[in-house]
Amino acid sequence: MKNRHLKRIATSVAIALFALITLSAAYSGEEAMQAVYTRDSGNNMSANLIMTLTNSRGSTRERSIQQFRQTDADGEKKIMFFLAPSDVKDTSFLSYSYADGRSDDQWIYLPALKRVKRVASDKKNDSFMGSDFTYDDMGSRHPNEDTHTVLRTETLDGRKCLVVESIPKEAKPTYAKTISWVVEGEWIGLKKEFYLPNGSLGKKLEIEAYEKIDGVWIITDMKMSNVDKGSSTRIQMLDVTFNNDLKESVFTERQMKIGPRV
Repeated sequence: MKNRHLKRIATSVAIALFALITLSAAYSGEEAMQAVYTRDSGNNMSANLIMTLTNSRGSTRERSIQQFRQTDADGEKKIMFFLAPSDVKDTSFLSYSYADGRSDDQWIYLPALKRVKRVASDKKNDSFMGSDFTYDDMGSRHPNEDTHTVLRTETLDGRKCLVVESIPKEAKPTYAKTISWVVEGEWIGLKKEFYLPNGSLGKKLEIEAYEKIDGVWIITDMKMSNVDKGSSTRIQMLDVTFNNDLKESVFTERQMKIGPRV
């Protein structure tokens, strides 16, 4: 009787492990991250953003931003206009991400200097506007820039996720690897951890909320936490609309200087 009981336990464990391996093998790491990258994001989008910066002492600063995004077969264009407070008002940020895997092109307009400045490639990991996001975070990293491996499956916030490790192909990356929790089928990343070359956790991105608007899954609330500094930045996306009548001229250096009058 005891042997039969132990055999049933062993069989159950074997079945569970087989199911886990089979599920993980259903998608390769490359396939999972490619699905995230190519997830339907609508032809274009406009939204109002609230960026809340919290320092290690718990003090907060809030910024209001208007954002427009356009997506086509060549990639994605995004422009952000800072509306408030006064110390960032009229600053704007423009980003081009390319479907063929080229590095993002990015520009920032500094109203005090009255000029548009290109973000140099060696500055992509600098803080974006004093936040816990970097310029690189504000772009769209192409899956071909990393080697991806599915480590396991996990349930996070009640959703079945593939846990994917991504290791940069570049020689001296700021982060040695990232680990992402990706909702299978919806291809939304619920969490992402960034590990430094010494193996320690540098920062983490957590998705607080996402929803389907006009048939498109969209992240509406996210928080980036800097583990070393004890600071965090939350971005909430409000008044999201898709398929707006946006002209190509919106995504230009000229528009950066004009402001969000589109």
